[in-house]
Amino acid sequence: MLKSVEATVETDGAVHLKEPVHLLHACRAIVTIIEEPAASETALLSEAALALDWNRPEEEDAWSLM
Repeated sequence: MLKSVEATVETDGAVHLKEPVHLLHACRAIVTIIEEPAASETALLSEAALALDWNRPEEEDAWSLM
């Protein structure tokens, strides 16, 4: 029987299951590492659109007072 369980793997290799697992005996397992980007995809996609507003001379003037 195959069962998938979400888990977090720490940088030291420690595995933390997100839900309890009850087994009748020790079993083999396969861990698939899902690399997540440092920045969210939404943030990366919106950066160019927001830059049009952020890089206006009026914005530069407003932030120069800070």
